[in-house]
Amino acid sequence: MKSPEAMAGMGRGVITLRFNQDQGCFTCCMETGLRIYNVEPLVEKAHYDYDLMGSLKHCEMLHRTNIFAVIGGGAKPKFADNTVLIYDDIEKRFILELIFTSPVKAVRLRRDRIIVATMNQVNVFSFPAPAQLLLTLQTRLNPLGLCEVTPIMTAERQLLAFPGHKLGSVQLVDLLNTEAGTSMAPVTVNAHAGELACIALNQQGTLVATASLKGTLIRVWDTVRRSRLVELRRGSDPATLYCINFSQDSDYICCSSDKGTVHIFALKETRLNKRSTLSKMGGLLGNYVESQWALANFTVPPECACVCGFGAAKSVVAICLDGTFHKYVFTSDGNCNRESFDVFLNVCDDEDY
Repeated sequence: MKSPEAMAGMGRGVITLRFNQDQGCFTCCMETGLRIYNVEPLVEKAHYDYDLMGSLKHCEMLHRTNIFAVIGGGAKPKFADNTVLIYDDIEKRFILELIFTSPVKAVRLRRDRIIVATMNQVNVFSFPAPAQLLLTLQTRLNPLGLCEVTPIMTAERQLLAFPGHKLGSVQLVDLLNTEAGTSMAPVTVNAHAGELACIALNQQGTLVATASLKGTLIRVWDTVRRSRLVELRRGSDPATLYCINFSQDSDYICCSSDKGTVHIFALKETRLNKRSTLSKMGGLLGNYVESQWALANFTVPPECACVCGFGAAKSVVAICLDGTFHKYVFTSDGNCNRESFDVFLNVCDDEDY
């Protein structure tokens, strides 16, 4: 199975893509530096050349502020892969460096916290100053750097989610209890029988979505009761999931995979999701025919890794490693129509560096 990073050679020097916390912007880590784009309208907001950034494998925005975090990677990195650097675009300089004993797999930012995932740890730091280590949590091996946080500080639940010690489990930690010297009682959700591939939290921290490496099912859990709310079927064949995202109001969820298809499911009104014509015989035929299938879906260029997120007015965007941008509008009855197609990388991105 291929990760987005492994498929970078199929694009235009793009290594990874990631949305910011409200899915209104996205970062584009490249062999030639970093670019940051607004989604609607699709415009480039910032451009950082190779001389400053080198090649990067990860960038995390802090909402729409002047602060973002980067991790070196790719063919010609300027920074070691065990280092997280925080950049201030107003001051035009790096303002913080966090160094670890092993490669960093992911970094997440909040206005009050920096969370860094390595292969078998999640580290929580205070932010902005001083950047004090508050907590180190041990995890099972986490090569994908799975780690998500409730994005807004006014959310109903302030959570950190990451793989637990047990195979297929998710651990939830209350971020309000990560001050230095406070006690912390994480809870565990036994989500899947196999290794996790994706974790997503909604804006309020009340829902967590999970998928395993098999990639056929997405499960959505209540983070208070730790109960499964719904099981959604992406497909019947195994697939590599690249991302899962909730809509801002948590009424819908979307996912992308190496099948080249973006799936959109209803969460608030699950009756809108499609079901098998044999579902009434579920007791005889098993759980498969009782599955909830996507309300709507659309395809992007096959074998091109992408991330997907929600735009305004029931729209979903897919941003691909080949430099293309796709926007589709869906309806409650399952229609899905392309509204726009664009290329966010111009020809100069193919030049040598």
